[in-house]
Amino acid sequence: MKTQTKVIRTDKWQLNPTPDQKRLLGETVKVYRRACRYLVGIIFTHWSELGELTADQLTPAVEKLMHQTARRPSVKYPQFNQAFYKFPSYLRRAAIAFSAGQVSSFVTRYREWQTGFRKRKDALAPKLNANTGCYPALYKGQCYKLHGYDQVEIKVFNGLDWIWTTVQITGLRERHLVATNKIMSPSLVFNEKYCHLSVPFTCKPEKRKPKANVTAVDLGINTTATIAVVAHDGTVIHREFIHPGRDIDRRDKRLKSVSMRASLTMGKGGKLHKGFCSLTYEKCRRINHQIGHIVSKRIVEIAKQFNSEAIVFENLKGWKPKGGRKRSNLRQRFHGWLKSKIRDFTEMKWTELGGKVIEVVAAYTSKLAYDGSGTVKRNSKKYSLATFPSGKRFNADLNGAYNIGARGVFKLTRRNDSEGRSSKNPGRPPRSWVCLCDLWTSGSSRLA
Repeated sequence: MKTQTKVIRTDKWQLNPTPDQKRLLGETVKVYRRACRYLVGIIFTHWSELGELTADQLTPAVEKLMHQTARRPSVKYPQFNQAFYKFPSYLRRAAIAFSAGQVSSFVTRYREWQTGFRKRKDALAPKLNANTGCYPALYKGQCYKLHGYDQVEIKVFNGLDWIWTTVQITGLRERHLVATNKIMSPSLVFNEKYCHLSVPFTCKPEKRKPKANVTAVDLGINTTATIAVVAHDGTVIHREFIHPGRDIDRRDKRLKSVSMRASLTMGKGGKLHKGFCSLTYEKCRRINHQIGHIVSKRIVEIAKQFNSEAIVFENLKGWKPKGGRKRSNLRQRFHGWLKSKIRDFTEMKWTELGGKVIEVVAAYTSKLAYDGSGTVKRNSKKYSLATFPSGKRFNADLNGAYNIGARGVFKLTRRNDSEGRSSKNPGRPPRSWVCLCDLWTSGSSRLA
């Protein structure tokens, strides 16, 4: 019996603390990080014995070294209980787990460096960083208590003792409303910019009963994403173009300003300093992140609307852009192509709903006419326009989406068992280069 994979997603719950609560939350994060730094030193010192233990065995083994109890009055490091008075047991165990992960990561990287596995020959040895920007994990009932979804009671440190304080929740998403989702232990994220709970959910998608169609996606430069919903018999149910032009213009305008500032900085010669326009590049990365979410969200909405069996993408892994003509901005436009980001975001959203994402061979998806008439001819002035051998003019991206959908159907229904081998007919391309017309012919042969 096939087991259902566990899907974990994280929501951000915005908090609105008072000035006094901000001080308490800041003090809590500070004392938790101090405890982690202290524990990293203990665990690293005894890693030769602790490194061989499982995760369940490691926590009690570390507690035997530093946590005094009535049954264990003598420990090797009694300073921990003195430095961290009444430190909550669940926070202590969370800190132990985090610190053990830090030490394990360092030891692994250091051993790799010793064996010569390095990115560069002159790479320096890794260092154990105990001063990490970690945040406390909160356990239900012991560290936090939910009062509906409007308020949360959090155990905080006031400098002398651990007390409870109630903080208002001002922003939520929708994952807590799904009955099959289970809330896991959240983390308290608090610094100068942010104050929220990072709440992970274990999502169990319901078993789907999809219809016999796929949602095909052609990712392009002129149009960000071209969608075609293709049925198993070759009928195109829906088609749509997704292109958030406003966000793309905002990004390109900022990138263009970089070249202007670079010419003003360097003049006729010279070099740019390290980190030149770093804030502008960071802003552009955030815009790209937003574009990826906007496009992927719409793709998933279409697939959900038509209850598609799968979302189909081209396999573009390892694809590298080629420069256009002299003084052409084609290479720069390819660098703004969000092919991987959109595909990954779509898979994350669609998997949470119980769907699957498949990839097909990318070769000749846009070059072959979907009606089987042969190789299309692209317009030199308007590259998004394709002319079929029959003289028919059609959108090149939409033609590619049709063929991607056909290849997805063939892959799902296993009609193309000989994928990758050459066709018996020398006039035809390899069988992995399926077109939409092949669904029509296969459907008619089955009816016959």
